[in-house]
Amino acid sequence: MSLSQFLADLHFDDSQIKTDPDSLDNWGKDWTKHFAPAPSAIIFPKTTEQVAHIVRLANTHSICLVPSGGRTGLSAGAVASAGEVVVSFDKMNAIGTFYEADQMVEVEVGVITKALQEFANAKNLYYAVDFASSGSSQIGGNISTNAGGIKVIRYGMTRNQILGLTVVTGKGDILELNGGMLKNATGYDFRHLFIGAEGTLGFITKALIKLEKQPVNLTAMVLGVPDFGSVVKLLDKFGKALNLTAFEFFDSVALDKVLTAGHAKEPFDTCTPFYVLLEFEAVSDDVLDTAMNVFESCAEDGLIEDGVMSQSVGQLHELWKLRESISETISVFTPYKNDVSVLIVHLGDFIDDIEQIVKDNYPDFEICWFGHIGDGNLHLNILKPDTLSKDDFFAKCQMVNKYVFDTVKKYKGSISAEHGVGMTKKPYLDYTRSPIEIEYMKAVKAVFDPNGIMNRGKVFDI
Repeated sequence: MSLSQFLADLHFDDSQIKTDPDSLDNWGKDWTKHFAPAPSAIIFPKTTEQVAHIVRLANTHSICLVPSGGRTGLSAGAVASAGEVVVSFDKMNAIGTFYEADQMVEVEVGVITKALQEFANAKNLYYAVDFASSGSSQIGGNISTNAGGIKVIRYGMTRNQILGLTVVTGKGDILELNGGMLKNATGYDFRHLFIGAEGTLGFITKALIKLEKQPVNLTAMVLGVPDFGSVVKLLDKFGKALNLTAFEFFDSVALDKVLTAGHAKEPFDTCTPFYVLLEFEAVSDDVLDTAMNVFESCAEDGLIEDGVMSQSVGQLHELWKLRESISETISVFTPYKNDVSVLIVHLGDFIDDIEQIVKDNYPDFEICWFGHIGDGNLHLNILKPDTLSKDDFFAKCQMVNKYVFDTVKKYKGSISAEHGVGMTKKPYLDYTRSPIEIEYMKAVKAVFDPNGIMNRGKVFDI
């Protein structure tokens, strides 16, 4: 049947359907630049029941659907490139019931991450998932990719914050999953199937989110480091001495780009190849003394060449700009991104292997390293030179992906630590998941989405 008949059968008002070229381009893509958006329509449901109505009609009319949140994804998981209908959750953005005794809140999935953080702060609580795109990313996208960010070392991934979900399956059934309970030993917990599924099993419409206690007197240190081996040693030494809330790293290329763009101020005069940003709760003077003692010991051992510690909330935020401004700053260079992870015990050897691959294959490309080193997550960014077209640049980068992902496989790591698979990582899924695992994943999808209409072509092909 035709698209026009499908849209007519929805019986939505004009504000809930867009088909003009500008809207198709805007809502049909995410932050990736690998695939051109080509949706046929954008739909804006307002309730879970409307989402179920859309899915049931899509099955009847054989229409494929793509979910759209804040469109900040980096794996093309929310790109509609083959005439799909995009289901945007922009109008489902209410923060609902707050369960004070349970430190839990119900939200619709169109809620912006930063809005949830501000709500938690107003309740003297804390939403721990945080990353550079928190001002535009939506909770539904965070859940669908199991987003990580800068606080994983202390609070875990998005999965760790989800106490319940309302979902619409690929059949159009509405499921209420777990109901917010911490303890519920009654068989399969389908909640965890939908977390990280990238909308391939169905659409999440509401979530029950766990909030944490407010951290006390967050304090940051930025350290200038001579080599990557020192970064790993610093993680061990500071991690044993302090209750860290974050441990990030970036290289001199990343810092130079941020400073040149005027997004942050130089932390100190010394220039070093690598930098560490660590954060902890300075709950007492004893904790601050411990931090300084570790700093001085590491400096004596040659692991630190220079450093600075925040003395106020304002200085804390200024130091974080050095790390959090990197993605936005390098976006103008059309970076080719690899988002990988390995066990922390393998980090030193892993980075040595990857750096050799980079030197051998990208001698003329500028490379920018940063990442959440405290949880084993590295971001390798190759910056496009002006002399190459986007297509030629991506093609050259993809030629070397095999060597990078062979190294990830060697250390039994992940080809996508927190960005999801989408379409950009789909060809490489078997580097992290075994063939039999992938067959089980396809079988699960067939149960929840028998007609294959939910975000078709993402994660794997069916």
